Amino acid sequence: MTAITDPPKETFRLSMLLYDTRYRSLTIQVIALICFMLVIAWLVDNAATNLAALGKPLSFGFLGEIAGYDINQRLIEYNSQMTHGRAALVGILNTLLVALLGCITATIIGVFAGVLRLSNNWIVARIMSVYVEGFRNVPVLLWIVAIFAVVSETLPAPRAFRGDDATAHMLINDSVALTNRGFYIPKPIFESGSMIVVLTFILSIVGIVFFRKWAKARQEATGEIMPVGWISLAIFFLPTLFMFYIMGRPIVLEYPELAGFNFKGGIHMRNSLIALWLALSLYTGAFIAETVRSGIQAVSKGQTEAAGALGLRGPRIMRLVVLPQAMRVIIPPMISQYLNLTKNSSLAIAVGYMDATGTLGGITLNQTGREMECVLLLMLFYLITSLAISAVMNWYNAAVKLKER
Repeated sequence: MTAITDPPKETFRLSMLLYDTRYRSLTIQVIALICFMLVIAWLVDNAATNLAALGKPLSFGFLGEIAGYDINQRLIEYNSQMTHGRAALVGILNTLLVALLGCITATIIGVFAGVLRLSNNWIVARIMSVYVEGFRNVPVLLWIVAIFAVVSETLPAPRAFRGDDATAHMLINDSVALTNRGFYIPKPIFESGSMIVVLTFILSIVGIVFFRKWAKARQEATGEIMPVGWISLAIFFLPTLFMFYIMGRPIVLEYPELAGFNFKGGIHMRNSLIALWLALSLYTGAFIAETVRSGIQAVSKGQTEAAGALGLRGPRIMRLVVLPQAMRVIIPPMISQYLNLTKNSSLAIAVGYMDATGTLGGITLNQTGREMECVLLLMLFYLITSLAISAVMNWYNAAVKLKER
């Protein structure tokens, strides 16, 4: 009888790092990483040496100095006697505001335009085509300036709202004013007990998410379709309204009122913010529309025909059959569009909107002379923001992608 033994294990030798295919790729990556880090270290050391020779050693102490300039649009309290760090924070929040509003609006516009571009109605489809091609083929900076000019030149001045012979009137029960100086909208005032109402609203949103997951699982198990839309609306409004009245209406609205030559009170959304928001939304929405259109066309036509044969109507076919399958094609390109919108917001300085580029990368940089520090901080902010957007969208992409049994 012959005994079978395992072959002797080969001992590791340094030459295997180059000649053994199991280790060669790892060796090349390590060498490339070391070379890259050495180049970065040399660039940083060279920059620090040159700055020290100019009498400007790398330092971020300027963030604690008094800024000395005003910012017209802000989300938090700020005045010219506050620090450059505070001014930079105001600019960062302004950038995040435009990015958030723009991404939401561009998504809504893009989805509707992408779906309508495939409409059987020839006029609707052609109108959407004109919109998409018109915005995609003109630089976004021109759209920002054009929309700013339209808002500033066509809307009435505040004095047009004064008196019995007023030529302009406020909207929505005299609560919103659209003027050539910007939009004035009601401002929520949070009084004692308002946090309970806010927490109830947040819990309602969480409840809607869990309810819709439960309804979907129940439908897959039993085949019974529940009125998810109406129940979700009830969960969204009723608990919050109940707590709102139980707590004695702790959230009130401050309405804008004409006082002298301008409106006072409420929230003032300046022309620069409106122009930047609309331009970025319409411009990015055109690209999202093409992404949505291509994603829908990537779904086999047989899926639509099969759903129609089962008795589903057009809107339900699009919502329940086509779009869920198209999401795997739509989501990855949309990540790039959200990143582009966020970075394109740096063009805000063209219309005087003080974002991170206008504060930290503009006035603060010019006043302090700290070019390297300001640019590094600005790059770090956009890098972190872009990575955060990518992380959230990649998580959503993993959640909605098709899963095989």
